[in-house]
Amino acid sequence: MILVDTSVWIEVLRRREAAAVFQEQVGEERVVLSRFSQLELLFGAADEREWDHLALHLEDQHYVEMSESTWVEAARTHFELRRRGRTVRSAIDCCIAQLAIENRLVLLHRDRDFETIAGIRPLRHQRFAG
Repeated sequence: MILVDTSVWIEVLRRREAAAVFQEQVGEERVVLSRFSQLELLFGAADEREWDHLALHLEDQHYVEMSESTWVEAARTHFELRRRGRTVRSAIDCCIAQLAIENRLVLLHRDRDFETIAGIRPLRHQRFAG
């Protein structure tokens, strides 16, 4: 299974060629989302029509959910990175990375924060080629 980050969904929704690359890169693997992607995609809706389209599409997706320990481990990742003088731009990225780690998922992304996190955590990740 592959956890797909919002950074990838934005490209797929914006550009047809990115959608084709996505299909090729993901292949037959099952795709899941985090609730953070649901939130971020809906935040980006330009108007009511787009909101309705996105909300309907997102209703039918499969999600991995945070547990109590996910929150703590994500905070620990952020803490440890900061202690090492490395920063990530979003605490949400620490949460998404922890979801991938806990659920043994590959994280597909276009965000350098995940590469930073993988430097100290066993995050299996792949950069989106689109």
